[in-house]
Amino acid sequence: MANYAIGLDFGTNSCRSVIINVDNGDELSTSVYNYPSGELGIITDKSDPNVARQNPQDYIQGLEQIIKESLAEASNSFSDFNSDQIIGIGVDTTGSTPIPVDDKCRPLSLNDEFKENINAMVWLWKDHTSHEEAEEITKLANDERPQYLERCGGTYSSEWWWSKILHLKRIAPDVYEATYTFIEHCDYIPALLSGITDPNLIKRSVCAAGHKAMFSESWGGLPDKEFLGLLDPDLPALRDRMYEAAFPSNQIAGRLSLEWSEKTGLRKGVPIAVGAFDCHMGAVACGVKEGVFTKILGTSTCDITVVPESKNTDHIPGVCGVVNGSVLPNHYGIEAGQSAVGDIFLWLVNNIVPDSYGNNIDEKFEAMEIMMANDPPGSSGLLALDWNNGNRTILVDVRLSGLLIGQTLHTRAHEVYRAYIEATAFGALTIINRVEEYGVKIKEIVTTGGLAVKNTTLMQIYADILDRPLKVAKSDQTCAVGAALFGASVNEEYDIFELRDKCSKVRDLVYQPNHSAVKIYKRLFSLYQDLHDSFGNKKCDADLSRIMKELIDIREDQR
Repeated sequence: MANYAIGLDFGTNSCRSVIINVDNGDELSTSVYNYPSGELGIITDKSDPNVARQNPQDYIQGLEQIIKESLAEASNSFSDFNSDQIIGIGVDTTGSTPIPVDDKCRPLSLNDEFKENINAMVWLWKDHTSHEEAEEITKLANDERPQYLERCGGTYSSEWWWSKILHLKRIAPDVYEATYTFIEHCDYIPALLSGITDPNLIKRSVCAAGHKAMFSESWGGLPDKEFLGLLDPDLPALRDRMYEAAFPSNQIAGRLSLEWSEKTGLRKGVPIAVGAFDCHMGAVACGVKEGVFTKILGTSTCDITVVPESKNTDHIPGVCGVVNGSVLPNHYGIEAGQSAVGDIFLWLVNNIVPDSYGNNIDEKFEAMEIMMANDPPGSSGLLALDWNNGNRTILVDVRLSGLLIGQTLHTRAHEVYRAYIEATAFGALTIINRVEEYGVKIKEIVTTGGLAVKNTTLMQIYADILDRPLKVAKSDQTCAVGAALFGASVNEEYDIFELRDKCSKVRDLVYQPNHSAVKIYKRLFSLYQDLHDSFGNKKCDADLSRIMKELIDIREDQR
């Protein structure tokens, strides 16, 4: 009899479930629920573009629906499938996405008093309102606890745990006073499914704790009370209501409660793995191991690789953390990424691309991809910086913005689109160079996500700029599949490394670099580096006066 696992993937705009056969990775069914609140599931504030919150009720409603629908689809499609054969549940979410909760693990915004209070809602990963607090934390850590920054790339981010909590306290003291503690989204869902109502009993994810909350066993867990007290005198008391230990995702967080068994149709007592972030679990479904670098290409990007714990890999400046156990047991997980990729393209087509390219978004993208595919690299004379949503890696600075240089009266929209694709690829190359600079060798790149699957022109440009072959994961739902693998791994008869090897698959198509394009892109990347360092690094003294003319020279050479 086959065994199955279910993976639950909570993304930025929707959540989904996938049921897989844990012996071969075959996917039986999937279900998607689009968050109904706000705009595409995100609650914003017209007065502040940095605000990005979510309604926890969307998670609860979506959770029930996607499990029920995926079970029904599997039962209808496979006569030998029975929900009792599901041996584990795994959960991944975005992060850092903290939720203020009361002493019963109930999100504050579900209480009538805070129902309409945006500050009591979920603080989504892409909320950048706490940039001042992030700078403050970075400065204090540099002065008092430099070791705290070594494991998170040298700079603390506004996208992370403590920045958001400190900012919430300052702008909404009533919400802070009513909050018993904060729970990461990836810890909340397993606790909810398990029926845990005491925050002190929740098993916290080392992935979330290590990458975003400055947690490390080497200094006793979370930042010490003295340090937190220097940030705010009330934070030490909050630390007492948080956690002392954090766990990898091959351990059990709990078992499915009777309430959620009755809601979903899953059997009571199914083990639930400790949660983690989406890209970390997705990397496992892509086959991540030492030497394999995974790229999840979507609205933003997340890059993941691992190094065995026997190798000393403590500090890589500008990355989003080097954390033992965050991806695979007994391995340091290394995370990096870009704050906007697909979001830049969507902004462009929604606001800049004229209707002459098509009647809707899909038609415009299709037309632009056809037109730009015929243009040689550098022929537009354009060069961009991909910082429309700030820079996550390697500068870790949300107060940076996008740049496009080289426009003329003849510049067309599809050329701008290509320039932004190239800019995101140059950003990706900058990350790879930084990781390898600090001794982490990359032998293979596996991509996944909507852009990797759907946009062949983008993938070829990436292969040319990175000057490496690019593989694409076979599954369209790698994050959910990775979660399912961890759900299975909490059973003694299954090992996460064996599950990875059996269930991670890639497509036959491999994007190979075009060597004539590689040569041109090396010239363009040199110019990109000058722009990157000049606008992102105070210490850079590059001569920018030559860039426009060099872009014109390249354009003339390529036409």
